[in-house]
Amino acid sequence: MHPQRTGTLAVPGATLHYETLGSGPVLLLIPGGAGDAGLYAGMAPLLATRYTVVSYDPRGLSRSPLTAPPDAIGADEEVSVWSDDARRLLDLLAPDEEAVVLGCSSGAVVAVDLLARHPRRLRRVVAHEPPLLELLPDPAPHRALFAEVRELLRTRGAEAAMARLGEGLAHGAVERAPVPATELPPETAEMAPRMHANLPVFLGRVLRSFSSAVPDLAALRPVAHRLVPAAGRDSRLQTPLYGPAARLAELLGSRLEEFPGGHLGAVECPREFADRLLAVLDRPAPR
Repeated sequence: MHPQRTGTLAVPGATLHYETLGSGPVLLLIPGGAGDAGLYAGMAPLLATRYTVVSYDPRGLSRSPLTAPPDAIGADEEVSVWSDDARRLLDLLAPDEEAVVLGCSSGAVVAVDLLARHPRRLRRVVAHEPPLLELLPDPAPHRALFAEVRELLRTRGAEAAMARLGEGLAHGAVERAPVPATELPPETAEMAPRMHANLPVFLGRVLRSFSSAVPDLAALRPVAHRLVPAAGRDSRLQTPLYGPAARLAELLGSRLEEFPGGHLGAVECPREFADRLLAVLDRPAPR
């Protein structure tokens, strides 16, 4: 297996830090929340036995600095801008082939948009728990929670905002013991202070705008066989996390795939999550 390699890619308004591991077809991992490439460090070596695994820090997070001030870019980040970043990474690293993609949480929102707008670049897209609230029968309570979180960020800071977000999403959650820091890959443990520094971007400029995005169902229906809506088994009773993926599967006439763990399954149980991902990717796409 090839050693891990790092690089940078200049995109409009930012410079992206990316990492690659392994060889074979490209598998792009899009992180969610305040996470960066380190989010997938537990899975990457397992996936790299079959794929060239590409992970990266989204714009404005961790090692992907903006090259224009935020007020020149807008108060809210735009899903289409982030999916264009992902497409530019694929153009660089997989210029002549279809790639496969995994996106988790807000990264899954990006992955869905990437498929809708650039379907010819992609063979399969796994969207794990995209918080697409507008697909829910009653998105209003969840919209209100995310708005409250952003206001708390402004008035009381990131810790209070994260505490309210965790409290608001806790209903129906399966209790899991946190993964001890000593059991985390070094790259994931090293990500913790970067994630903390990223919270103002995620809570202030990503959470509300990405969760209020409306997927382009008309563009997705012709390529629905390439999209795998997915959710964690432990998230079944968490409506804003499990519900949108289930509804997306229903609207596109596809099957919801369950993965081990909950919203953070890729970190909580990386081996099991990676095994499930490989099994899903190995299965022929329905037509």
